[in-house]
Amino acid sequence: MVMLFPGPVLEALRAAPGRAAFEVGRRTVTYGELLAMVRQLTGALQRAGVSRGTGVGLVLSLSPEAYAAHLAAHALGCRVAAARLGWSPRQLARALDLVDVVVTDQLVDRPALALGELLAGAGSAAEAVPIPELARPDDVARLTFTSGTSGAPKACAHTYRAISLAHQRDHWAPALARLMTGFQRCLISENLAGPVMFTYLGRTLVGGGTVVLPDGLEVPQAIERYGVTAALMPPARLHQMLGASADLRSLRAVVIGGSPAGPHILGAATRRLGPIVWQGYGQGEAGVISMLTPKDIITGHDDTVGRPLPAVQVAERDGEIYVRSPHLMTGYWNDPEQTREVLHDGWLRTRDLGYLDDEGYLRLTGRARDVIMVNAEVCYAGAIERVLAEHPLVAQAYVVGAPDQETGEAVHAFVVPAGGSAPDAEALRALVRERLSANSVPATVKVITEVPLSPGGKPDKNALLRTVTR
Repeated sequence: MVMLFPGPVLEALRAAPGRAAFEVGRRTVTYGELLAMVRQLTGALQRAGVSRGTGVGLVLSLSPEAYAAHLAAHALGCRVAAARLGWSPRQLARALDLVDVVVTDQLVDRPALALGELLAGAGSAAEAVPIPELARPDDVARLTFTSGTSGAPKACAHTYRAISLAHQRDHWAPALARLMTGFQRCLISENLAGPVMFTYLGRTLVGGGTVVLPDGLEVPQAIERYGVTAALMPPARLHQMLGASADLRSLRAVVIGGSPAGPHILGAATRRLGPIVWQGYGQGEAGVISMLTPKDIITGHDDTVGRPLPAVQVAERDGEIYVRSPHLMTGYWNDPEQTREVLHDGWLRTRDLGYLDDEGYLRLTGRARDVIMVNAEVCYAGAIERVLAEHPLVAQAYVVGAPDQETGEAVHAFVVPAGGSAPDAEALRALVRERLSANSVPATVKVITEVPLSPGGKPDKNALLRTVTR
């Protein structure tokens, strides 16, 4: 029987209370101290009226206390929704409308429980109170947010059954088990709204490792200073790391995610770091779908995204990839219409184009949706175009994505002016930043008088893209 999350993590904390769970600069938080925080927070949240099924929004920076808040809310069987810190105030407000209670260490424009006050007010009596484990397998455990086509975050609802499998060592696929042997000291460099950082943090503790937080350092410097053995990053950050002068010899595993890295960067990373580079392909809706291993890279399969995990079924329908696995979301929270667009008889339509080759490797050939991956965040071109078109001096707006060494891809906007006056590029960028996320802000804004058309009479975005990349 699968132990529901956060049970596997709590069990690991109880088993080795003196082991270092977190290192943040000169500060060390032991497994036992982290467990005590969880105990304090579960009691404080219960006194605040939080119980099984409560929607708990977490607007938190990256800290041991933040992870303790995640564990406490899950121990109470809550529906946990963690916010990305780069959201605009409007996006944050829309996301928090989906929850009942907010816990934060930031300033938010609504009533909230302050994390520091919850910990300070718990008192020593909390030490004797056992941590409840109230969740049921089919309860919704986590809302993982993606950017929506209208700019509003979409919330992928995952059950406790689905998220718990990732933390069960005896359920790990052989490739994942091999990967985790390198996670003695794992660098977590982003807040825990993203499922990748959140999941690998828990796996590190389940495996008896230590989580290192960068404490203001850039990733290469943090790896060198703290002897990090495992790190997670998008391709753009990997590219930056390879150009740094830091000593990276402590690394035993590097996991790439967010968007596929090309053969060039995978080859360069393997030559610099050794056969320790892994790449995961997945989505917020589906979890991890496939893994590219160091052996795959060395044997010339670096133009694929690896083989599907054993528990994942992949099918190709009209050129699009569909997947079925125990890690799928149950749907978008409170959004049955968009749920029906992607879930069909237990299969998820990924809206990525590709196929399985004769050796069982998954090859991606494109996207059926108009999205741009910036710093591993899905940014919808349509949402950005609609915001730009709201400006009174913009008659039409078109957005394309182009490769970028720093962010993976970058947004490039083309606008047709309304009337004789051209809109100010900085004003348009500010409008997007106000309405959407920081990653959605165009890197360039070009004023055009005519829109190139395809043979079918539609705006030719490929022609626009060629003006960016040439």
